[in-house]
Amino acid sequence: MTNNNDREWPYTSVNHDAVDERHHGAINIPIYQTSLFAFETYDKFQQAARNPQVEHVYSRGNNPTVRYLEDKLAELERAETAKCFASGMAAISAAILSTVKTGDHIVCVDQAYGPTRDFVTRYLRRFGIESTLVDGSSPDHIRDALRPETKLIYLESPTSMLFQLQDLAACAALARSRGIVTIVDNSWATPIFQRPLELGIDLVVHSITKYISGQSDSVAGVVLGSGQLVGRIANDEYMLLGGIMTAYTAAQITRSLRTLPLRMERHERSALTVAAHLAEQSHVLRVNHPALDSHPQRELGLRQMSGSSGLFSFESAEPVEKMRQWAGRLRMFKIGVSWGGFESLVTVNPAGASCAEGARSLIRLHIGLESAADLILDLDQTWAAVSSEGGDDGPGA
Repeated sequence: MTNNNDREWPYTSVNHDAVDERHHGAINIPIYQTSLFAFETYDKFQQAARNPQVEHVYSRGNNPTVRYLEDKLAELERAETAKCFASGMAAISAAILSTVKTGDHIVCVDQAYGPTRDFVTRYLRRFGIESTLVDGSSPDHIRDALRPETKLIYLESPTSMLFQLQDLAACAALARSRGIVTIVDNSWATPIFQRPLELGIDLVVHSITKYISGQSDSVAGVVLGSGQLVGRIANDEYMLLGGIMTAYTAAQITRSLRTLPLRMERHERSALTVAAHLAEQSHVLRVNHPALDSHPQRELGLRQMSGSSGLFSFESAEPVEKMRQWAGRLRMFKIGVSWGGFESLVTVNPAGASCAEGARSLIRLHIGLESAADLILDLDQTWAAVSSEGGDDGPGA
């Protein structure tokens, strides 16, 4: 019997397995730290070699520890299958490469992850693949950018700087009507709070490094979707480019996966508390969090997501240097890239960031697993200290 409650079923999905006699009933999947697998007869070897993505022949193709994680992630995302990679960018680039060739065109949202934009707009140009960056807040913007040679629409919803959403169902329907493949980066919401495949998207990618790992100790990625599309990636980009996940990394992430639903609920609750508090502060112009009522796409978020995560940003009229001074004196927030781990993080005007009209500073916060009250106290006390020092760098400077 399966519990279909969006908030409850993932707990069983990530924590329950039937007793597996192949592993002597081991509760945790063993780490198959091996490069190859041997066979009793040459006939068995030849039979397995015909399908290296199903049979265990060589760990570059199929490792039991990695396969276990892939199956768990596919179950969570409600995908037919999944393929894990050595990094989020390995997964993203493999998924993109599987859909395009020389002469093709890509439409990509202009707020997508910076390295993704760089890969699409600069790196692929050397192979004769063109691209157009668009504001993804309306499907009309995406439709207007399509060409006869467009083969891929690349989405990221929400985006991870200004937290703009795309209407995934509308984009999927548009793409399907033109024979175009859709890919979405679902790292922010995770399959706990958003499942794009159910909205018609073809392929989903995750930076496992973020929430799925959650411990800031692993770098990994995954592509999920139909057996046909992911199988093509597995046979070509995965096998030929070699960006494979190791068995040890898979075991680390599997351990973290057991607590993903619990951690996401904590991140969600704490981030909403902090975001709502910041929205009331005089030095904050606007808070970019898709679950706040003030977010311009709040209704869309309610339609396609069942919850939110711990990453958001706010904008301020205060100068960048003053906000960086404030960030550097915070006690509860570390300064660093990435997000999704147990620790709270802050960056000010990170690379590729842009502010809305009237703002000079964009501050991105990741709310970790600490007490939300302690985080708010740190934010407020540090701002009071920095503000009391005065100077000529205020909003009117």
